[in-house]
Amino acid sequence: MFEDVICVDDLTFCYNGMEVIRDISFTVERGEYLGIAGSNGSGKSTLIKNILGILQPLKGTISIFGQPLTSFHQWYRIGYLPQRINALNYHFPCKVKEIVRLGTTKSDQAVKNTLDLMGIAHLSSKLIGELSHGEQQRVMLARSLIRKPDLLIFDEPTTALDPETRDVFYSLTDEMNRNGATVILVTHDTGVIGKYASNLLYLDKKVIFFGTFKDFCSSPDMTGFFGLDSQHMICHQHDKTGNNK
Repeated sequence: MFEDVICVDDLTFCYNGMEVIRDISFTVERGEYLGIAGSNGSGKSTLIKNILGILQPLKGTISIFGQPLTSFHQWYRIGYLPQRINALNYHFPCKVKEIVRLGTTKSDQAVKNTLDLMGIAHLSSKLIGELSHGEQQRVMLARSLIRKPDLLIFDEPTTALDPETRDVFYSLTDEMNRNGATVILVTHDTGVIGKYASNLLYLDKKVIFFGTFKDFCSSPDMTGFFGLDSQHMICHQHDKTGNNK
């Protein structure tokens, strides 16, 4: 039986009287891997912040795990990594391993395993403020992944990562998705995300496309919107079994 993990209906958000996103409607079912793409300023991060209740929409409704956002309290079921981690207090005297474990009952070994996967086990006793931005991003990724939540939401998580760590991240999210986690990933990396995601939501302040990658790649309307070359770039890695189309 399928369960709607996220349901967005007719969502519009304005900032200083200007529409940032309008009339957004889509659903994400349990076990899906949704890639959200679009150009800069298309409203991707704004949409995520509305879904998480960080921003309040002008109109429309949102439900999470079948509950209206206004009455949803099971935030432990969601792992979220924002586009910018400026809210983190880098002067807080907390070590990497303590930040990764924060709010969980995970063992030392589980923490070590997760840090190993992200390539930062050697930083476990470092203070968060001593790390580079890319290393801090890896720490926050590890913190999101170790909890193994039902829903993972990542907003441009690979921007500060080197290519090797980026590949590790994609592999980890793919594995968690195969093990039952629902994944929503906001990305500009449209040439890669189709290798892992099953569905695509393409925004330009409104929904340009929502559906499977297979439908996107065979859509004449999307050919007309993107042009054949750009459509092909998005499609060429969309087979999750690893067979390029």
